[in-house]
Amino acid sequence: MNLNLDSKVIIVTGGAKGIGEGIVRVLAAEGATPVIIGRNEEDNLKLVNEIKALGQACEQVVAELSVPVDCEKAIQEIMQKFGRIDGIVNNAGVNDGVGLENGNYERFVESLHKNLIHYYLIVHHALPALKASKGSIVNITSKTAETGQGGTSAYAAANGGRNALTREWAVELLKYGIRVNALIVAECYTPLYEKWIKTLPNPEETLAKINSKIPLENRMTTSEEIANMVVFLLSDKSSHTTGQLIHVDGGYVHLDRALL
Repeated sequence: MNLNLDSKVIIVTGGAKGIGEGIVRVLAAEGATPVIIGRNEEDNLKLVNEIKALGQACEQVVAELSVPVDCEKAIQEIMQKFGRIDGIVNNAGVNDGVGLENGNYERFVESLHKNLIHYYLIVHHALPALKASKGSIVNITSKTAETGQGGTSAYAAANGGRNALTREWAVELLKYGIRVNALIVAECYTPLYEKWIKTLPNPEETLAKINSKIPLENRMTTSEEIANMVVFLLSDKSSHTTGQLIHVDGGYVHLDRALL
């Protein structure tokens, strides 16, 4: 299917690795120009160069998204280079384990800057460009906002905020023809996930147990499967879809585990 994304400039925050990398690769394959915003220039350029070696477009901007002024500077740099923004994928973040018992005010607020506030700031600063292009926004969020996890109050709160902003922006931006949707991730095996699982006492046993709880095929969602839906939501093939919280999770959140 031709998604009509040729030469569209699409920002992907945290696009150098994991889910973000999957999204960037699919966008590039569809003819778009993904622009990675990430803190590590080496990681950014590694992916940019790999994609360009395939004859596809990709660019990058270095920014520490938890620093508000960096968000504004990143958008300014992209506008100076391209003069347009056709879409945004808010993806960057980390489940940093700031819980109720083991957290404090400073760590909680720091986590919100890592996981939520830059979602707002990137779109806020890019909004004039999105109005001009009638662009599309996809917020990547997590099941933790709906299911809880334990020991991760800040990340759960951030994801609840991501979901709420998705619905709020969908309403506020209707008059500009800007669509806003969220993709909710449950279990996706990324480098960060692998790093976390290896910190547990019995990583292989724990991983098998998690897989057994995923209804469809008892396996984790791949980054490519998430990316395919994100790119569809960015495209005009989803032209009447807005304000939706879409789960790409093999039925993890909503299907009754008693079926297993």
